[in-house]
Amino acid sequence: MRIVIVGEGMVELSRADGDLWRLGYGGDTLNTAIHLARLGQDVRYATALGEDVFSDDLLRDWAGEGIDTSLIQRDPARMPGLYAISTDAQGERSFAYWRGESAARRTLSLPGADAVMAAAERADLLLFSLITLAILDDIGRDRLIALAERVRAHGGRVAFDGNYRPRLFRDQAEAQALCRRAVAVCDIGLPTLEDEAMLNGATSAADVQAHWQGLGASEVVVKLGAEGCLLSDIGIVPPPQRLSPRDTSGAGDAFNAGYLAARLEGLSPGDAAVRGHRLAGWTVMRPGAIPARDGELATLFG
Repeated sequence: MRIVIVGEGMVELSRADGDLWRLGYGGDTLNTAIHLARLGQDVRYATALGEDVFSDDLLRDWAGEGIDTSLIQRDPARMPGLYAISTDAQGERSFAYWRGESAARRTLSLPGADAVMAAAERADLLLFSLITLAILDDIGRDRLIALAERVRAHGGRVAFDGNYRPRLFRDQAEAQALCRRAVAVCDIGLPTLEDEAMLNGATSAADVQAHWQGLGASEVVVKLGAEGCLLSDIGIVPPPQRLSPRDTSGAGDAFNAGYLAARLEGLSPGDAAVRGHRLAGWTVMRPGAIPARDGELATLFG
């Protein structure tokens, strides 16, 4: 099963000891791609980087995680985006971004985009997020929606995560319109109640599920943070255990990876949700959105 993920991977600054900052990388779809690759999935990441030393390092590190980087283009005129992340005593995170002119914004409008589209349309699963749509230029947005339609026409599935970051859009109406277009061409919807409350005024997970299904998504998983998730015909699936998170960065991205990998393996939505919770739980008990592998990760689904 081949997975293609479209998005933006950025240079990450996170607080280390004292006044020092640690250099790494992250991004919602990139986090999911790395978790999927660690789970043994065949993952190709489609984005654009620059031709600078930071881009060289990112490309090398992502390949080292097992990601197929053949769909990553290089833009000589731009560099990767940058973000800084900090967490409070409860493990909740806050972000500052510098990504307005990142290379990833031209992922599907660079000269090599046609080849990327041709390769990606044969994917068994295509994944992108509302953040992906937010950072792409207008040409790229239209081409990504068209790509989703082509993947489905060839018998593949499309998954869409409704990650909503208000600062990335001109206004709320723009975000709502893009989200509606994406949900209409997806098979697996991965919204979060918190995001939907900000974007559409949703007051319950059931409202979110009904809204996304009404737009066209057949399988909708509403993420509820520490409460678990809501699944159609099942109800709320809670995490296997309650945790006191060290760092909640990337929890939803990890859940996506665990859930999607399990569904590709033929597991039921309920069993897939439990796998998603387990991977998210492993992630939040360690620093960073993509913690270093350890022995517990290797036995997580054993």
